[in-house]
Formats: sequence, structure tokens, C-alpha cells
Amino acid sequence: MNKIIKTEQDYESALQEAKRLVAIDPDPGTEEADKLELLVHLIEAYEKIHYPMPMPDPISAIEFRMDQQGLKQKDLIPYIGSKSKVSEVLSGKQPLTLRMIRNLHSGLGIPLEILVGKDEPAPSAPELEWKKFPLKEMLDRGWLGDFKGTLAEAKIQAEELLKNYFKGLDLQLLQEAYLRQSVRSSGQIDPHALMAWKAQALKQAGAQTDVAPYPKSRITRAFITDVARLSYFDQGPGLVEEYLAKSGIHFVIVPHLSKTHLDGAVMRDAQGAPVIALTLRHDRLDNFWFTLAHELAHLALHMDKEEIDCIIDDLDAEGDAREQAADTLAREALLPARAWASLQGQFNKAQIQDLAAKLRIHPAIIAGRVRYESKNYSLLSDLIGSRQVNRIFDKQ
Repeated sequence: MNKIIKTEQDYESALQEAKRLVAIDPDPGTEEADKLELLVHLIEAYEKIHYPMPMPDPISAIEFRMDQQGLKQKDLIPYIGSKSKVSEVLSGKQPLTLRMIRNLHSGLGIPLEILVGKDEPAPSAPELEWKKFPLKEMLDRGWLGDFKGTLAEAKIQAEELLKNYFKGLDLQLLQEAYLRQSVRSSGQIDPHALMAWKAQALKQAGAQTDVAPYPKSRITRAFITDVARLSYFDQGPGLVEEYLAKSGIHFVIVPHLSKTHLDGAVMRDAQGAPVIALTLRHDRLDNFWFTLAHELAHLALHMDKEEIDCIIDDLDAEGDAREQAADTLAREALLPARAWASLQGQFNKAQIQDLAAKLRIHPAIIAGRVRYESKNYSLLSDLIGSRQVNRIFDKQ
């Protein structure tokens, strides 16, 4: 039989003939061997249509690969995360995230369609439209390399220029990160502008060479308090990069782009190392230290424990439970409740300066808290360090 299988009777006949040929075990290259190979293809084609195999569920596929390669749960930590997270995934308590799916596919060779699930098509990031990137701002900032043409010429060459801009970064991962980011914003964010800004932050972080390996769970409230004590020094903001680098954290300054509404963000680079980027959108010491503490709080509470690749913050906006938790930790680390209570509602300049000296922090941190709690942003304007941050970084 060497014709297309159309009926169940044809199928049964083909099976019987294939069994007969298998029993003969014909030598390769013989007529019988060629006939057996053709029958196998015909049978597979018929079964694919009439007897489709159900797609294995992701957990079964992972367990099969573990059994196949002799892997234990601890061997999945590089692909999934902590030991407890591996246990939660295999027990069905924790769904696979996009980062896990990507790692398991590239590391263990499990097909994406199985990991995603047949009824759950993989979500996709917004289609890139090269001309929608903020080319003028990128051109003005020198982000487009050696290009010296006009804006009109840049628009014509947008795809080439931007592919060169993203060169060295995992563009697919950068696009996918759009789906694994948490955004706190008071306005509509342009995804193309945000992607360009994040890429610049990662490029600047990638240029830093003296950054130690990052140990998870390194960030505690005490650590954030120690970082805040750098504010006691005149050039405090300028000391942050080196201090954080010793703990495995990249720190960069990237001014925000139009339609991004950013104060700061914490993200991961391709190797999983944390990157904190601030925009200095509000050039004040109180905003600098609170935003930095807030991003460190996210790293401690969320980035180290959840599969999130990027948290974007506009601190002028209302936040969800995750943002409120980061706000609370940042406030407590900067100004402990007992110290705050010691002011007894007396927010005069001398008292604030005295408390700041005792805590070894800049008075701007306390003044900023007073203004926030009272919702009176005309108070203590001479203590918040207006226009004192950018000038520090301009000198570096």
C-alpha cells in the first residue's frame, strides 16, 4: 500500500502492512525498507488529523525532562528561581512566568508551545514602529551614535539607526519586558519612549565595570538607611553609584523622555543584575533620596521575590498595594517612626536640622516628609535642596 490513507479501513490495512514489514526488518535501501518508511509517513499524517495527541501540560513536560536528564528540583533553580519557587511551580501553586518559560525553553529545550499551553497563546509585546520612537530627543541627546543628519533624515533611516541603538541589548527581551513590568504613572506612557529610556539605562549600566555580583536578599531596611546616610555629605548623591556597586547594584542617571512621566525605575539587565535608574525630573534632594529609597524598597520587596523585570515609578501618581508597600518601607528606612514622632508636630527649621544631625541625614529628607504628610508644599522650601542634585552629577 503506497497511497494516501483516506478511510479507517485504509488506516487498518496500512498498520497491518507496517507491522509485517517491521517484523521482516528490511535492510536499508531495499524496496521493503522504502515502503515501510513511506507507510510510516502516511500513517503519521492520518493520525495527526484523526487521532491528535493531546498537548502535555507544562508541569508534566518539565517533570519528563527532569526524569530524562536525571535532574532534581534544585537543578531547576537557575531556570525558575528559588528552591521554594521551584516547589510551588511543580505543585501547581505558582504559574510559569514569561521569564521562566524563556529560561526553560533555552536551557532545557522544552518547546514553547508546551510551556505556554495550547489554550493560552503567548502574549506579545506591542509591535515596534520605528518612526514612533522619540527620534528628536534621542538625536538631541546624542543617543543615536555618530549620526549627524537632520531629523527628517533620521526618520527615513529610523529602523537602521534604532537597530544600531539597541545593538548589544536583547531586543526581544526588551520587548517582552513590556509584559512583565509594573508601571505607576499619572499619565499615559508612550511605550516606544519608555523602551528607548530603559535601553539607555541598560546601556549605561552595561558600561560600568566595577560592580560586584548581586546577592539576593541583600537589601534590608537597615541597608536603605545606610544608603540614606550618604545624604549627610555635601556630595552625597554623587557617592551612591560606588556604594551600590559594592553591593551588586548598578546605579545610573537617565533624564526622562517626553511622555514617560518618570521619577525612577528598577530593572534587571540580561544577566539578571539589578539596575536602578533615576531621572532627576524633580531636581530636589528630598525627591532624590526618597525615589532612591523607594526603588531599593522595590528591589527588596518585589524584584527579589517576584518575576518582574521592571518597575516604573512616577511618584506623583497614586500607587497600588505594591507601590504602597515600597512607599512604607522607604519612609521608615529614611525616617523611623520613633524619630518622626519625636517632632511632635513641631515642624520648625531648627528642630528639623537638629533631628537630621542626630540621624546623620540631610534635613531635606525630613522636610520632604513634612511637606508630604501635611500636603503643604510651600513649607520648608529652603530645606528641600532645590536645584542641588543635577549640579552634582554635572560635575562628574
